[in-house]
Amino acid sequence: MHPVYIDIVRSLSGFYPEPEAKALAKSILTEVFRFSALDLYDGKDREFSEKEHAALEDILSRLKRFEPFQYITGEASFCGLPFHVAPGVLIPRPETAELVDWIVSDFQGKAEVSIVDIGTGSGCIAVALARFLPGARVSAWDISDAALGIARRNAERNRVRVDFRQVDVFSHIPAEAHAHIFVSNPPYIREREKADMERNVLDWEPELALFVPDDDPLRYYRRIAGLGLVHLAPSGVLYVEINQAYGAETVELLAGMGYRDIVLRKDMSGNDRMIKAVRP
Repeated sequence: MHPVYIDIVRSLSGFYPEPEAKALAKSILTEVFRFSALDLYDGKDREFSEKEHAALEDILSRLKRFEPFQYITGEASFCGLPFHVAPGVLIPRPETAELVDWIVSDFQGKAEVSIVDIGTGSGCIAVALARFLPGARVSAWDISDAALGIARRNAERNRVRVDFRQVDVFSHIPAEAHAHIFVSNPPYIREREKADMERNVLDWEPELALFVPDDDPLRYYRRIAGLGLVHLAPSGVLYVEINQAYGAETVELLAGMGYRDIVLRKDMSGNDRMIKAVRP
């Protein structure tokens, strides 16, 4: 391995488990310093300029404060697409990509599909759906103006059209909101779960997009499902990402509100992670 790779892993030891330190070292060299696979593995030395050394030291310093690598570079990949990310939005997760894949599989080739992404954050769901369902009309809502700015940038970057709107789902809803699909990855982590979370999430990612009160963990699902009863077309479909601890409870909530054909699906790790339900 390249000597700089070994130095990076050594520098990060004590801050990250060895597999994570190795993955970070590889990402730093390939994504930031544009090492090829040959550069990385043949072990030949490559002279770093003074500017590159300074950049590497800055990255390592920030990683030791547990700043996510994606925020350091400002880049994240989602569904094979490039996204800009910053501390005002969540870093897209592979589990959320599985939710997008489910929707694309269900609606591929169907014409005149209208979609509303509730709590869009970086815009990853809305942008990916607009890209992979090119005939769809996609709207995306978020309460955060900063998040919407990042989401708009990502739509432009990926050359898709999404109608972004600043919406607080607990107050004003656009009167013209009407869709065949509602999709959301809402806040669902209970406050009491903070003690078990990694610092790179807890210290850096936006609390507004992560946490719900311990005494009402399903508040967003109740609200979004209620909006669906009004704003989804007949037989419209609701797709949501969920807290793995509340799969059965979320299904029960939706069934009690009249939703039908409810499917609870596990993610790649075998955890209850997403639900599809059809409006009555």
